[in-house]
Amino acid sequence: MTRNIICVACPMGCGITVELDDNNEIISVTGNTCKRGDAYARTECTNPVRSLTTTVKVSGGKGPVVPCKSAGAIPKGKIIDCAKALCDVEIPAPVKIGDVVCSDILGTGIDIVATNHCDKA
Repeated sequence: MTRNIICVACPMGCGITVELDDNNEIISVTGNTCKRGDAYARTECTNPVRSLTTTVKVSGGKGPVVPCKSAGAIPKGKIIDCAKALCDVEIPAPVKIGDVVCSDILGTGIDIVATNHCDKA
C-alpha cells in the first residue's frame, strides 16, 4: 500500500510517497528533499500528532478568554477530546504568557499554556 502526503515540516511542501507493507510497517519514503520530510512522513503514517490552539475562559479578567496552545504535539486521535476538556477549564486572572492553563491534558504528558496575557478587571 502507498500513501501520498504533502509535507508540512518546512515551507517546501514536498509531495511524499510512503510505501507500507501489509502490517503498516514503512518500507520506503520518497519525494522528500530534507531529513525533516522523512521524519514527518514516518510519524504521519505511524503516529500522527498535531498542535492544539484554542482559548480558555478567564474569571475576573479584562477579557473573557485567553488564547492558549499545547506545549507539544498531541496524538491526533486525542485532539477533539482535549479541546472538549478545555471547554470546562476556567482560570482566574491575571494570566501571563507561558502560564500553564492545564497540566498534562488527558494524560498525554502535554501542558496547555497561555499565549497572551489577561489582566484583572
